[in-house]
Amino acid sequence: MPVIVSRYVLINSLKGSVCLNGYKKRGQIRIGFSSVPVFDRAKSRSVWNIGGGTVVFNGHAFLGQGTKIGSGGNLTFGENFQITAETTVICEEEITFGNNVLCSWQCQIMDTDFHQVIEDGVEKPVTAPVHIGNSVWIGSRVIINKGTTIPDNTVIASGSVISKTFEETNTLIAGVPAAVVKHNINWK
Repeated sequence: MPVIVSRYVLINSLKGSVCLNGYKKRGQIRIGFSSVPVFDRAKSRSVWNIGGGTVVFNGHAFLGQGTKIGSGGNLTFGENFQITAETTVICEEEITFGNNVLCSWQCQIMDTDFHQVIEDGVEKPVTAPVHIGNSVWIGSRVIINKGTTIPDNTVIASGSVISKTFEETNTLIAGVPAAVVKHNINWK
C-alpha cells in the first residue's frame, strides 16, 4: 500500500477522489504520524474530510499528527511535501503545493472566507486559488489566505499572515501583513 494512515486519523468523508501520480511504493504517503516530539499524538488527532473534488499526490508526502484536511475543491501536493504537525488545510476551489515544501506546525491554509463579504455594495468572491511554489518553507503558525501566490525558493517567517501574491523568488517573507524582508536567500 502506498498510503499508510495512523490509527489517530478521523476519516469524516471520502466523497471526492484521490490520485497518486508517479511511482507507488509502500509508505509513499503517510498521514497522521508523529513528527514533532512536543505534541501528544493520542490527543492530536488528524482529520481527513474530502467532501468532493480531487486530492492529488505527486510523490512522497508526510501529513503529520493533528493535520486536518478539508477539501471540496482541487488540492495538489507536490513531491516531497511535508506538514510537521497540527496544520489545517481547507480547499474549496484550488490549493497547489509545489515540490519540496515544508510546512511547520499549527499553520492554516485556506482558499475560502466561507462567508460572502460585501464591500461598498459589491460582493467579493468567497474563494480564490492558493498557489505555493517549489522549495518553500512555511514557518510555524503561518496563516495563508485565499488568493495567495508564493513563488519558488521562499521562506515564510513564523506567525506571518499572507493575503496576496508575491512574485520575487529567493526571499524571506515576514509580518502581519506579510512583506518581503530579505532577498537572495536559500534554505535546506
